[in-house]
Amino acid sequence: MPTIMIQVPLTESEFAQVRSILPDWRVARPDDPEFGPALLAQAEVLVGWDPEAGTACLEDGSVLRWIHEWSAGIDRLPLGRLRDRGVLLTTSSGVHAFPISETVFAMVLSFTRGLDRFERQQVRGEWRRNGGIGEIHGSTIGILGTGEIGAEVARLAKGFGMTTLGYRRKAEPAPGFDRTVGADGLLEMLGECDVVVNALPLTAHTRHLVGEAEFRAMKASAFYVNIGRGGTNDEAALVRALQEKRIAGAGLDVFETEPLPADSPLWRLDNAILTPHNAGMNPYYDRRAAGILLENLRDYAAGRTPSRNLVDLAEGY
Repeated sequence: MPTIMIQVPLTESEFAQVRSILPDWRVARPDDPEFGPALLAQAEVLVGWDPEAGTACLEDGSVLRWIHEWSAGIDRLPLGRLRDRGVLLTTSSGVHAFPISETVFAMVLSFTRGLDRFERQQVRGEWRRNGGIGEIHGSTIGILGTGEIGAEVARLAKGFGMTTLGYRRKAEPAPGFDRTVGADGLLEMLGECDVVVNALPLTAHTRHLVGEAEFRAMKASAFYVNIGRGGTNDEAALVRALQEKRIAGAGLDVFETEPLPADSPLWRLDNAILTPHNAGMNPYYDRRAAGILLENLRDYAAGRTPSRNLVDLAEGY
């Protein structure tokens, strides 16, 4: 009897749906009395990665064929080993699109409408009108990464009448974007943008993609928001750009080192908004992720490759 090991918080109703899709399978979870390396070695499908369980599932003689990761990020998984073993990998990418896109505009509007400055004044008990209040209607936004999060940011940007530019590895058209560029057009695109949003995964191609040259290419009035992966920007170059006022401000939900060290200069910059990697949090996460899992399980049970969020293990996303 094939085994699926589920290590994520499904409801009893969702477990029942799994059993109906895989009626001849053993549906196991960590509270199973036999949970342990021997049971994990029997898992053909693993839902939810953790290093201990993953190691057991990848031991010699194990039968693992597919991992469905409950998060969108996969840079902590042994992608090379999965590729060598021929294991399929899917993710819950897309469950974050609504909350993260809302966080993006919360940061952008805080900058442009001066809410970050007014909040600091409130803490100090100051009643003072500030100049320099801007607006984003009719401006240009550049979005690095045109996947589900980037596409949702672009869709919302259209509500403000913004021109939407996108960066992807190949300069192919993407829905919701007025224009897209590839690697050779990134610097020119950054120079056009009033807002730059980084929604990139961390891969060998994207590590420190936004560095000294990229920050110098941006307008001095531009706002930079990173809700992708911390390692996609060179944090030291970002700090210099903020300290030297070469960009107007930055909103950061992710950092190269997490948690952010207490001695990081980012804490002390008035032109930075920092959030503790919680932009994707929402009360609907598990429900949305379960929907993706169940759709992929139906594919798998029918002998098809899971269709939602299948990762190219050679590319890393």
